[in-house]
Amino acid sequence: MKTIFALLLLGVLATGAFAQRPRSIDPEPQVKTPAPAPAPKTVKAKYEGGVFGYTKTMEGTLTFDDENKRLLFKDKKPPKEISIPYDAIASAFADTQKRRPAAATVASHIPVIYALPAHFIKTKVRYLTLQYSDPDSKVTGITSFKLENKQMLESVLRTLAEKAEMTMRGDIYVKKSDDSSKLLPQ
Repeated sequence: MKTIFALLLLGVLATGAFAQRPRSIDPEPQVKTPAPAPAPKTVKAKYEGGVFGYTKTMEGTLTFDDENKRLLFKDKKPPKEISIPYDAIASAFADTQKRRPAAATVASHIPVIYALPAHFIKTKVRYLTLQYSDPDSKVTGITSFKLENKQMLESVLRTLAEKAEMTMRGDIYVKKSDDSSKLLPQ
């Protein structure tokens, strides 16, 4: 009996030793993703709100107006135009949200067992979110534009960051403050 118990104990200890793998001292080299291509001058976008005076969502185009140093959104209908100067943009980042499409929402309310999968249907929606502070009008806010895919969003975000002279901090781009004397106590 003692022999069987000793063999079982030895077997358990040996199994535990084989389950342990040596850990690597050097972490695996991280693969750097290539920089996104520069964004085209004009991109299809949907304005989601945030600029004072423009409360409704609008579909149109985002344009990099380099001559006037601003980001320009033009609605499909000619009179509406939103202009955000590059100098007014304080931060910019890419935001992704999961949303249920309208058809899935309608189908999920049908009282049939076949409507159950509609509860799980979600799509990823990509947003370019900007925090701005316009020194001319003294208006600050946060606005967002819905873009068609991840590649376009990354491309527009990087191009905007370069044109607005922003630096990356974590996952967002921020503009460094020119006046550092406010941060230091007197």
